[in-house]
Amino acid sequence: MKLHLYYVGKPRDSHANSLADDYVARCDRYVRSQMREVQPDRFDPWEKHPSATKIVLDPAGKNLDSAQFARLIGKAEQEGRDLVFLVGGASGLPEAWRGRDGLILSLSAMTFPHEFARVMLAEQIYRALATLRGHPYPK
Repeated sequence: MKLHLYYVGKPRDSHANSLADDYVARCDRYVRSQMREVQPDRFDPWEKHPSATKIVLDPAGKNLDSAQFARLIGKAEQEGRDLVFLVGGASGLPEAWRGRDGLILSLSAMTFPHEFARVMLAEQIYRALATLRGHPYPK
């Protein structure tokens, strides 16, 4: 299983991005992980990763607590299925990504800068992986 965290837009806050990078590096201890900026007009995650499970972040998406999120990650690991997480930019999700197959997930009903969304998502992914392996981090 591989984890791909794609985001739209350049980070305006390098500190927030370095936090997200740190959590992605921690995830790499458990599964191959990457985070990178993409241009939606030149990148189609459904074409690049046809068999992966796509998880699109949107405030109107499904709410999961950390335990439910860990089960989602665990299921993908058991199935050997790659996970692709997609985070929109300051203007939200690109139109090309709306209405396509995949899980639409909400981190919160509140609005956050997309840099913070990346940090929170990367931390929750790491938390899920640590939880699944009995690591003391989540406590």
